[in-house]
Amino acid sequence: MRLTRVTLVLIVVIIAAGFYQLAIHFLSDVEPQTFQATEEVMVDAAHLLAELVEDDMKHDHLDIERLRAVFDGAHDRRFDAWIFDHHKEHVGLDAYLTDARGMVVFDSEHGRREGMDYSRMRDVALTLRGDYGSRCTRDGPGDLSTSVLYISAPVGDKANPSGVLTVFKPKADALPMVHKRKEIIYWACGLIGSGILFLIVVVFLWVFHPLGKITAYARAIERGERPKLPALGIGREVNSLAHALESMREALEGRRYAEHYIQTLTHEMKSPLAAIRGAAELLDEDMPTETRKRFLENIRAETSRTERLINRLLELAAIESKARLESAEELDLRTVVSRAIDQAAPLAELARVRLAFSPPESEASVRGDAFILRAAITNLLENAIDFSPIGATIDITLDQADDWISLIIRDHGSGIPDYAQQRIFERFYSLRHHTSGRKGTGLGLTLVKEAADVHGGTIQLDPAEGGGTVAVLKLPVFR
Repeated sequence: MRLTRVTLVLIVVIIAAGFYQLAIHFLSDVEPQTFQATEEVMVDAAHLLAELVEDDMKHDHLDIERLRAVFDGAHDRRFDAWIFDHHKEHVGLDAYLTDARGMVVFDSEHGRREGMDYSRMRDVALTLRGDYGSRCTRDGPGDLSTSVLYISAPVGDKANPSGVLTVFKPKADALPMVHKRKEIIYWACGLIGSGILFLIVVVFLWVFHPLGKITAYARAIERGERPKLPALGIGREVNSLAHALESMREALEGRRYAEHYIQTLTHEMKSPLAAIRGAAELLDEDMPTETRKRFLENIRAETSRTERLINRLLELAAIESKARLESAEELDLRTVVSRAIDQAAPLAELARVRLAFSPPESEASVRGDAFILRAAITNLLENAIDFSPIGATIDITLDQADDWISLIIRDHGSGIPDYAQQRIFERFYSLRHHTSGRKGTGLGLTLVKEAADVHGGTIQLDPAEGGGTVAVLKLPVFR
């Protein structure tokens, strides 16, 4: 997934860089293209005005006042012209006229240039030489907004003009159109780029994010956990993959599970069966009565141990084969605990141990499997009974706090040794019982741990004040 994220970042960077270069290219063309169009119209206007004054200049009877009145009248006109999105309200074109020597004889800007020598100005000088004359000059040094575009046309013969007619227009008149076009480019590139990036993110979330969840799911299984199949959205492909992995996991787990328990059962059954066989072979009709009783008691004890081992394996198999609770229902934990106490009562009576349970008045609602919870609580009770001295009392309480219900079982036995604290939930790890001196099956607490996990709860065994052990099974409250 790290490579995927790096690849995604690279794609985003490449797209961003591409759109940046594209925007720069388009933006760099906006201003030249706009002023090219403006210049093209000004060339037409210059030649048109040059044609109008050509005859007057040739016969030396140019009416300056008449020209001034025409331009003043045009500048005074107000109108509403919408050129696409650009609003134009007044004439922005001016002109000046020079004679054949380059001296200004007319200026539409109130005559401020009249009498000045413009023969060295680029527009006039080039036109007088028979070339295309134009220039762009700033009225204010360093201020781009004051740039003025000048376009000249010869009056009369191009090779030997009688004067030069120059039209000029501030570039600022065209800047609103330039800014508008740049704004459109910014928005277009931004929207298209954002759309592509959004599509990439959607594809990432649609495909790669669920794959990350599936990867985490597979790793959790590898660690021996029993996670739920994660929610992957509505993507058909990733859901098909997830269900295929789930089916494969169940098939592989079932095969490994069967192999594991066949081997375990074979190994664990050897000891009690060997004891039973040895005791049976030593039985003799002429054997003293006390010896016969001792051998028969050994046979009964090992038979009981074998029966408990098989029952625990069956119960543990029923829990470990579940990745989730398939038949969960709302339960009152008070009822489940009472039934577990009834089931453990005969063992407590034989061990001469008292089970003290005071159920709370309010309902203790949890969601789960009644069989699994009863089996887990019964195992906790039997474990407490096995390690309690004769005449002791096992206290059983239910406590609800926030979103959790805690089943607390406190015995008064010898407690859990420090060396066994980290291993008490391991499969087949067991300590010798207080009364019989024999080891248990080593499966009871493993079963409790599996039951707690499958219900989304926890189990903890800690030393109790004053001796003994406190077992706390916490389950989430059902609301």
